[in-house]
Amino acid sequence: MACVGVGVLFFEFETVLTKQNYAVSAAKESDGVSGDATSAADGPRPAASSTSFPTKAPKCDRSFVSRPNAAQNGTFEAPLLSAPLKPNQTQSRQCIYTFIAGPRQRVELIFTAFALRGTPPECIHEYLDLYVEIRDSNVSDLINTPFGGRYCGPIAPRRRISLYRTLALGFFTDKNTTYPELFAGTYAFINDSDYEVGTPEPNTPCTFTVHTEVTRTGNILSPTYPGVYPKDLTCSYQFIGKPGQRIRLEFRDFDLFFGGPHCPFDYVKVYDGLTNESATIGTFCGQQRNLVLYSSESSLFVSFVTLQRTANTQNRGFKGIFEFSESFVKLDFISKNEGEHIRGSECDQKILSKKESEGAVYSPNYPFPYIPKIVCRYFIYGMQDMQHLERVRLSFDKFEIPRPPNKECTDGYLKIYLKGQETMDAYDKYDYEFCGDMLPPQVVSDGPRLVMVFSSGEVQGRGFKAKYKFETEYRIPGTPTPGGSCSFTYRSTSRKRGEFNSPRYPSNYPSGTNCTYIFIATPNEQVNIVFDHFKVRADAANTTYGSYGHYCQEDWLEIYNMYKDGTEKLVGRYCGVTAPGPVESNRGATGLKVLLHSDDDGVFSGFKARYMFEVAKSIFGDCGSNVSSQEFGVITSPNWPNNYEGPERGLASRTCNWYLSVRPRFRIVLHFESFAVEGDPQNRGCPAAVVRIWNGGEGPPLELCGEKLPQDRTQFTSENHVMRVTFISADKSVGAVGFRAVWTEVSGSPAGCDQFQCVKSGFCVSERLRCNGVDNCGSEDRSDETNCETEAPLEPLAMLGACVGGAGVLALALCVWCHRKRRRRRRQSRRRRLQRGSPGVGYRGSLAGSVAGSNMAPASLPPSLAGSLPASLAGSRRSMQHVCDHYASSVDSV
Repeated sequence: MACVGVGVLFFEFETVLTKQNYAVSAAKESDGVSGDATSAADGPRPAASSTSFPTKAPKCDRSFVSRPNAAQNGTFEAPLLSAPLKPNQTQSRQCIYTFIAGPRQRVELIFTAFALRGTPPECIHEYLDLYVEIRDSNVSDLINTPFGGRYCGPIAPRRRISLYRTLALGFFTDKNTTYPELFAGTYAFINDSDYEVGTPEPNTPCTFTVHTEVTRTGNILSPTYPGVYPKDLTCSYQFIGKPGQRIRLEFRDFDLFFGGPHCPFDYVKVYDGLTNESATIGTFCGQQRNLVLYSSESSLFVSFVTLQRTANTQNRGFKGIFEFSESFVKLDFISKNEGEHIRGSECDQKILSKKESEGAVYSPNYPFPYIPKIVCRYFIYGMQDMQHLERVRLSFDKFEIPRPPNKECTDGYLKIYLKGQETMDAYDKYDYEFCGDMLPPQVVSDGPRLVMVFSSGEVQGRGFKAKYKFETEYRIPGTPTPGGSCSFTYRSTSRKRGEFNSPRYPSNYPSGTNCTYIFIATPNEQVNIVFDHFKVRADAANTTYGSYGHYCQEDWLEIYNMYKDGTEKLVGRYCGVTAPGPVESNRGATGLKVLLHSDDDGVFSGFKARYMFEVAKSIFGDCGSNVSSQEFGVITSPNWPNNYEGPERGLASRTCNWYLSVRPRFRIVLHFESFAVEGDPQNRGCPAAVVRIWNGGEGPPLELCGEKLPQDRTQFTSENHVMRVTFISADKSVGAVGFRAVWTEVSGSPAGCDQFQCVKSGFCVSERLRCNGVDNCGSEDRSDETNCETEAPLEPLAMLGACVGGAGVLALALCVWCHRKRRRRRRQSRRRRLQRGSPGVGYRGSLAGSVAGSNMAPASLPPSLAGSLPASLAGSRRSMQHVCDHYASSVDSV
């Protein structure tokens, strides 16, 4: 591993080379030996050396020179140094190894052993410096030569190749004794022609022009490949072909320093033209695999740039091949379908939507047979931004890709990707694969991307022609209406329950959109809708009662009941965060319609809701009633004053409908005495439970919920003599106390009131409602219950019981009186019979007969009984006798 300490290096070399006028001795010539090294380790330096060492220590420099007809490689190792010194005396050593190649040669250095003291980057006591950019064989001025790195520790430097003919090593140690095992390696003098990609530009190390007339194919290498490439270097390669030709560039090895995804440091940049002002194909760094690039026309420009950095990197650069050819795919089949060739590819193209546009795509060379062994990709992309989202519909007009006898698409094929697999480079996970001569089915992308990959194989065919169409993608479950508009239908015959949402939920819905949702039930069903999320833009939202009706001017959602005659009745308009309450279609309606509207300004996340088709309920729902011909009444939620409950398990809602009707020309006043229903109109609406009031007009109902109603929202007056009140709790309701409301019939013209006129409200109510224990004058007006007797009025059942009890007591008293009178008469008869001496039985019989034949009038009864005796008894002796006999027997039994 390299040590950074460049400043230390410069200081030491300045001391050794400059101040002491140090120079490396020329290599000693030796016949028949290439790379012969001279060393002063074993004796005095040769006379050719004209400089002296700064100390008296023996010289340790070595030179390796390429000579004709000699071996072009060899080995090198660390010097063997041993100098007798005085006790406790140390002497630092500096050794220069110089490798000089011959003309049109370079030096290659490979380390096979390395064990210097120190731990990078703290290379202080022992290190090795590298210089690979020496322009000539004179190494006396190394301080001005680009520095190639400092190394110590156990990790050897990577392979090095000189940029020119000379390479140098500088070894430093502060130890008295060194051994060859400190470092060792091999060197070789290699041919420089491999690095001449084309015609070189004078006085530049790596600028070339490649003409197709000179060579149609060849290699392209970074200047010192496979050795570590130098820093602060700029190379360029210009490829010039003939008209009709294209250039293919394939990198088979690519290893550059990776400084980030945008390659801010070292990079290879490829331009689709003659110069670096042409359109860019791409900028590459790091490690690349299977990097193959094509020019669009007959020229290509490649730039290789490395920056001056303090970081010591050891990347090897790149190696590739290039080819000029007329047989590469002609790109005219792309331009005729409004596609755009993807620069750098042989025949890839992209087609971008122009908002619900359409067109056609073809195989290369269509309608003629395609070229064998090519791969072309088609990227068909719909719009996808904050306001638009599209999908792609693809249908085929012609298709002919020969199928092998094994029925598998093992030669040519067309693969289709509908889910954006190309973004993850997952080309093995295709959705469809087609070959043969049968037209493939129509396909629709799952999102804005559709990708086709066409591989021609070895057997030629005519290819294909297909039509594409971009459609707005709403991401709404349901059956879309043909034509691509935002209209969806949900039929009970298809599915009984499901979900629907605003376009692109949970992302924001697009602006300038109108979406329609139609729910069609069978004749014996009703539709229920429950909203789970709701957020629709409303700049003019009401902060007190929630965003309903006319407050919704920008974006809004409306719900309608639909009828067989084509009429529609509005349930409500909603916006902001005021979610609609649970909705149940009316009896007699064919279903519900939901309409979402957005203007051209800002948007929100929209809504998510559930629908359920259920067996139709009675007109009153699960509870409720039809009330008419009464002057007042009381309406309460189920279980009041206990908490109401949601629907039974598996049902969507529980509904109560009260239909109130009074005399014509009268109106209805509805007053809530108690109210606590789940929801918050201001912050979240009434999604779990709601009270709706139809006041007899043509408009939509009022919606109420919350823990408590505002004071000015507790009383409502009908526009005519009818009113409907509905309470619905959804399946997600958790229950609350509910409500108690009093409704009262009031005169339509209170000015001429001939009954009781309320003091505060001014309502004209029936005189019979005075002092009935119910506030019939409305909110905060109890004038109908003032100045009343303190005695509590009897309830109807108590009055009935009292009447029945009184009648019973009266009848019993009458029977007792009759019984006593009969006994008295019998005693009198018995006395007279005793006086006359007649038999008791015969007298008794005559007495019975006289009584039976007598015409006893009620006047002979005591006045208290005669006045209270019913007329039927008072006018009939036989009836009276019958009643008396009956009750007398009862009394006797007691």
